[in-house]
Amino acid sequence: MTVPLNSEPARISAVATAVPEFALHQSDVVARATEIFAPDVPDFDRFAPVYANAGVATRYSCVPLDWYGRPHSFTERNDLYIENAVALLEQVAGSLLDQVEMTTDDIDALVVISTTGMATPSLDALLIERMALRRDVERLPVFGLGCAGGVTGLTRAAQLARSRPGTRVMLLVVELCGLTFQANDTAKSNIISTALFGDGAAGALVQCGGEGPVIVDGAEHTWPNSLDVMGWSFGENGLGVKLSRDVPGFVREHLPAPAAAFLGCNGLTLADIDHHICHPGGGKVLDALEDVLGLAPGDLAASRAVMRDYGNMSAATALFVLKESIARAPSGRFLMSALGPGFTASFALLEAE
Repeated sequence: MTVPLNSEPARISAVATAVPEFALHQSDVVARATEIFAPDVPDFDRFAPVYANAGVATRYSCVPLDWYGRPHSFTERNDLYIENAVALLEQVAGSLLDQVEMTTDDIDALVVISTTGMATPSLDALLIERMALRRDVERLPVFGLGCAGGVTGLTRAAQLARSRPGTRVMLLVVELCGLTFQANDTAKSNIISTALFGDGAAGALVQCGGEGPVIVDGAEHTWPNSLDVMGWSFGENGLGVKLSRDVPGFVREHLPAPAAAFLGCNGLTLADIDHHICHPGGGKVLDALEDVLGLAPGDLAASRAVMRDYGNMSAATALFVLKESIARAPSGRFLMSALGPGFTASFALLEAE
């Protein structure tokens, strides 16, 4: 994304988050996972460090803990996805409108990001009907970006905001990762996912003018021969997680070059960044990010706090970290980053007075 010369910059006027009602504590998740997997995975105890080192204390789910472990069809899972996703998006949208003292009539465009379920009509259309948004609102539903969706969505919202004077864009992201859990899948990637993932929704109001952090620029980098790093498998019972490479190792080896290239296009280096807003894929991923970004251990405090309190909510997580980061440090230059299927790094450069 390149900002047109002499254009008014797009700003983030508001950020909001929401989680479903059921809180899952890591100790309870470990006990439930042991019940489910130990009979078929004789050495399940070897996964104990994964839960201990994930950096997660609490997550939220749209279904109670006893839902996990019972068989569920794809139809049941997807019905739950649509019902809960639209409800959470409505909550986030209402919070955004309240923060900026706007009504639904003030929204010109919707960008809705989600990769953990399927809906046609898409979630944005369902939300328009539910909230009585304007009938001429522009719609951009996006599927398949995974954990990178929050950062990429923010840059797409900025592009829309700058495309026409006065355009107000609402970015909404929802991911219900728990609904994809497969109790009969004893693959390492599926078991590890039970230590990390949670459900949540987030959003931002993006417009030119007013106050709030400026979205200076954004970019993506997709590596060759990396389609197998992460994604979904599609089966009779729904979506199944695919994690087939060492993501922390990949970050250490491959992320520095595209990050430096993106900053270089803006005349910057890592030394010019005051704050990092990193999607917390997991504790080891955050350790790797601190290494490649030249940070001291523990410097990604906002990312770690979100991981501790909410887990990895896929695309929504980056906006949770954005909200937390701005609360901790309301001014400065920020680099947002996330990694998702493709395998792709997504970046956004923000500046706040």
